[in-house]
This record gives sequence, structure tokens and C-alpha cells, in this order.
Amino acid sequence: MRLFSATVFVIAALAGAGAWAAEGAKGAAALSLLKTLDEGFVQVFEKVAPSVVVIEAVKRAEEEEREPMKGFEFFFDEGKEPSKGPDKGKEPPDIWKLPAPPSRSEGSGFILRADGVIVTNNHVIADAEKITVRLKDGRVFPAKLVGADDKTDIAVLRIDAKDLPAVELGDSDALRVGQLVCAIGTPFNQDYSFTVGWVSGKGRTNLLGPTSATILYEDYIQTDAFINPGNSGGPLFDVEGQVVGMNTLINGIGRGLAFAIPSAMLRDVGGQLIANGKVQRPWLGIRMMTLGADTRLREHISGVEKGVVVQTIEANAPASKSELHAADVITEVDGVKVATNREVQREILKKKIGQALQLTVWRGGGLLKIAVVTGELPAEMVKVANTAGPKKGGEPKLETYGLKLHDAKPAGARIVEIVADSPASKVEILADDVITEVDTKSVADAAACAVAISAGLEAKGGKGVLLNLERRGKRIYVVFNPQKQR
Repeated sequence: MRLFSATVFVIAALAGAGAWAAEGAKGAAALSLLKTLDEGFVQVFEKVAPSVVVIEAVKRAEEEEREPMKGFEFFFDEGKEPSKGPDKGKEPPDIWKLPAPPSRSEGSGFILRADGVIVTNNHVIADAEKITVRLKDGRVFPAKLVGADDKTDIAVLRIDAKDLPAVELGDSDALRVGQLVCAIGTPFNQDYSFTVGWVSGKGRTNLLGPTSATILYEDYIQTDAFINPGNSGGPLFDVEGQVVGMNTLINGIGRGLAFAIPSAMLRDVGGQLIANGKVQRPWLGIRMMTLGADTRLREHISGVEKGVVVQTIEANAPASKSELHAADVITEVDGVKVATNREVQREILKKKIGQALQLTVWRGGGLLKIAVVTGELPAEMVKVANTAGPKKGGEPKLETYGLKLHDAKPAGARIVEIVADSPASKVEILADDVITEVDTKSVADAAACAVAISAGLEAKGGKGVLLNLERRGKRIYVVFNPQKQR
């Protein structure tokens, strides 16, 4: 059964109250409240709608259709008409094949400045050969791309117009869960559709999964206001008409799970795009997760209750030049306590590129202070392959639990082969990885590594041992537990 929107619940409750007291002062008060509510929603729509625009992007047709995304997805192919007719899905003979026509799609946006500056989602206009903006009053303008940021899915456009009705940006940080919010957009080519819902959550992250390269900076507002394809880039605003976010992401159509980029991020990223055409960010080069998210690792960390675990240190990243290790738990950034990925990210983004900061980390039962100098986030991340073959040359020196090891230079144990169906084959370890530490203690060579693994497993029983690895310049960790093979 389809869920009712926030407005339906409110009106139903008030209407019920009016029915129970159809006469007298209570009935009149209920009717007055209904009229006030009704007029309030009309007025907030009329205030914001003139600032909302419809964006048409003409894109070169793709040779192969995009595979449908599962789970959380952007509103790709906004407003496209489905193919019709009895021949749908049939392949025409080669002789009849013609070049595919350009793809046209519609999304939404809103006027940020009266001099023609407009913001929308990057995915609405990405790879577009032509961008057109239509205003509420019917005027149509060609648009130029000022700048776009795929890390946050924000794009800034400009049209040649003046004295436009710009939105009023609100304070997304002050937004509270439970507040009423509204949305205007162009779902399924239905221009200026208006919906209402609540703020269902704040600070939502990791919606696309830890391996996604589409978005690196997430701090979404969640709402149950109805959002559909075509709403992308449109405003999410409060009952005073202040824009608190930009609608960008859904989890399936009609499920009541929609997400918006907060206005604080829009203000920051949009300002940089307008000024420089690009966004520059300080970067440490670490991938993180909240302490407790990996229960296997939690068994190896005691004495600290809150913090953020360093999962990976990227090759040649600023953090790789520091003493930071994988499996370290960050508890403070320059003295500010942190407990989530977003809190660490927020503190790093406050710094300038090239500025030193101090991380307080928990490692091996004690706190350490580690200095790291920020770098600039690269435009593209270099991906490391998930597979690696055995290292050729020479016989392995020894074997333990299916790990065939050689001495590494200058220290550690290089994995030259992983025996099939062994305990090691069930763990996320690759041939050519170098084991540098066992349970946060450095190992000098293959023999020392084998002894440390055996001793650790014997001492800890079913908990396994914590291995720190280097993988093609990256620093990572794994929990090696032969008794709990995945």
C-alpha cells in the first residue's frame, strides 16, 4: 500500500478533529487551522517556484544502453520516453541501422544569483553537448557550464540574464530531523511538481558503497518527500522557503528514501566553482570506517570506545609519508574528538593544502600523536588491481597456514604464493603483499613473521591475528583467523 505524504497525515488528523467537533468553537478552530495550513503551503510554493528552472541536456547517444543501477542511484536518463510499439526490443537488420539520435533528458535546477548563476546536479549535465534552461515565466536560455564537481555531484551553470528571482539559502546544519520540508522539480517531465515530507535523517554517508568512485564526499539529508527521476538538481526547502538542500539521490522509485546535498556543501562547493571553475580540497589519502563496523577488528582493539579506523592508506598519498598505519584508530584531529568518518573528513576539509595537522591515534593499547601534512586531492584516483599472480623467481623460504613467504626488503615478509584451499586462501590477502606487522609489532623477515603469526594464533585462540600489509604502495590490514574462514 502506498505511503501517504506528510501533508496527507497532517490534513487527515486535522480534518478528523473538525469532524468530531462539527459545530461550535472547536470545529471553527479546526477549520481555521486547515485553511492556514493550506494557505501556508500555497505561499511557500509561490515563493520558491519562480527560482526553479527546468534543464534540458542534449547528450551524444551511447552505443550500448546503460545497465540499470541497483540500490541507491542517481536520476540517470531524466525524463526519457520509453520506447513503444510491437517491435520494441527487436534488432533491425544491419542494412536498416542508422546512427542513434542524440539523447535528450530533463532535470531541475535553481537560481543561486540574480545575475544568471544556476546550480544543478553534475549528473544532469555531464557529457552534454548542449544545455538549455527554461524559467518559470517560459523564457528559454542557452546555458554555459561554469564548473562541475563529480565528488559532490554539484554543477554551476550561467545564463545571460539579469534581475532573476534567486533562492534564499538556509542553514542545513541547523536543520532538525522531523522538520517539514518541500521539494519542487520536474519528475517524469511534469514541470514544477510540488511535494512535502519530513526530514528523515541527516549526515547519511556511504550510500553508493565503499568501492564507488562516483562520490567521495557525502553528507546527505534524507527525506520522505516524494522524489522521482526529473527532480535531480531541484531544491529541498523548509516552510519559510529557505533552500536547505539539492535533491540528488533515491533508493528506487516511490520508496520514500530520497537524499539531498545540504546547503552548507552547496555554498562551499558552489562558491569555489564560481570563483575558480574547480574545487581544490585538502587530502590525506586514507579510507576509513567507524570503530565497531568491523566486528573482527573490534576484538583486537581494547581501551578505546569511539574513533575511526584507518582501513587503507593510498599509495604516494600524504598519509603514506607519515607514521600512520592501517588499523590505527583516529580519536582526535588537532585536538577535536572524532567518532565518525564524516567528522574526520570535516576537520580535514577545514585545513589548507600543505598545512600540517596532528592525529591522535590508538595503536597497540596506547595513544600516539602523528603529524601529517595535507596534500591536494587528485582529480583521479589510481586503482589497484584486486588480483596479483605469484612472484616469480626463487623458491619460497617457508610456509605457514598456506602463506609461502620470502624476506622482503628492507624488512617484512613478502607473500610469494597462497596455497589453494588453505586458511590463507580464505582471507583477503594477495600474492605479492608484504606483511610488515603482526598484531602491531614489526616483523624483520619471513621467519620472524611466521613465528609471530603462530604465536599470536596460539595466544589469542579464536580471535585470530591482525596483519598489517603493504600492497603496491598502499597500507592495509586484514584479520587472519584460520578458525573463522569466510
